[in-house]
Amino acid sequence: MGGKVQGQNGVSSEAPIPLLTPYTLGKFQLSHRVVLAPLTRQRSWNNVPQPHAILYYSQRTTKGGLLIAEATGVSDTAQGYPQTPGIWTKEQVEAWKPIVDAVHAKGGIFFCQIWHVGRVSNTGFQPNGQAPISCTDKPLTPQSQSNGFNVAQFSTPRRLTTEEIPQVVNDFRLAARNAIEAGFDGIEIHGAHGYLLDQFMKDHVNDRTDKYGGSLENRCRFPLEVVEAIVDEIGADKVGIRLSPFADYAEAGDSNPEALGLYMVESLNKYRLVYCHMVEPRMKTVGEKYESPHSLLPMRKAFRGTFIVAGGYDREDGNNAVAENRADLVAYGRVFLANPDLPKRFALNASLNKYNRETFYIPDPVLGYTDYPFLEDTE
Repeated sequence: MGGKVQGQNGVSSEAPIPLLTPYTLGKFQLSHRVVLAPLTRQRSWNNVPQPHAILYYSQRTTKGGLLIAEATGVSDTAQGYPQTPGIWTKEQVEAWKPIVDAVHAKGGIFFCQIWHVGRVSNTGFQPNGQAPISCTDKPLTPQSQSNGFNVAQFSTPRRLTTEEIPQVVNDFRLAARNAIEAGFDGIEIHGAHGYLLDQFMKDHVNDRTDKYGGSLENRCRFPLEVVEAIVDEIGADKVGIRLSPFADYAEAGDSNPEALGLYMVESLNKYRLVYCHMVEPRMKTVGEKYESPHSLLPMRKAFRGTFIVAGGYDREDGNNAVAENRADLVAYGRVFLANPDLPKRFALNASLNKYNRETFYIPDPVLGYTDYPFLEDTE
């Protein structure tokens, strides 16, 4: 794919490279389809974004490129990892502003992913050392963390009462409003990877007997209430969602993931979200690719909006997904981290830097963060 390189963004005059063709995402004009996936960065001291994030995000910005910021906590009970950013205080909102400004200065489109980790936490991350909240009081077993070195310990969660759930919905609504105040173009609701919304959706976790548990409709009620509240607050044209019905992260599996995925996208259609971002079935656990008989195609066909896929994509795989209409946009995580100029490298079919897993989650403001070389630095 592609041939001689010339013209803007290094796009060739011969057969266009599918990933590098323009796309209209709601009211946003994208110049290409290579999306920066949301990546947990753990470099925000005391949950406040830091100035070093300005360089990190601006390095990965292209004119008309879509970036999704790292998972950002909606409240003081949302945290489960050290030094992850939040967006529930005035100080945090102010700290995000120069980061967002830097992305906009280079013509990028920037969405903030907002999350609540639920039971993937312990009392050390919680206000006054209280128990983490979830749909259940079933604890998680200790897990080795995604860096492969540390073992995370989880505290037994406290099951939210039916009456408390609207308050958590409101936390998401306020976080979305704060993200828009910080200048973000929109928000992505984190409904994937075993965190709070996923805990409610998945029948391996949700053991409730109230209106938020049992049937598929009941298990999806809380996530859809979050969607509705945010759409009402900031407008559907600024709201996306990430889902991973097939994944088993943090012991959050489901007995019928395809039915769950289809129910969610069909329910989301009535809210007219700007996009649905889904994780490939082959990514059952963190960072590992598996052969899977499942496909996102039924959800792609059912969702009436922009469909973003993620999970183990390379250049060829991403090009095929777009060319075969299995996706509109493709999100790249680890490979975009290691290659800040990834769209340019894809245009030139250049070799890629290898990522270093050992520096993914260290708090260093440079190492494994802003020190990956650009193409011109390696030539």
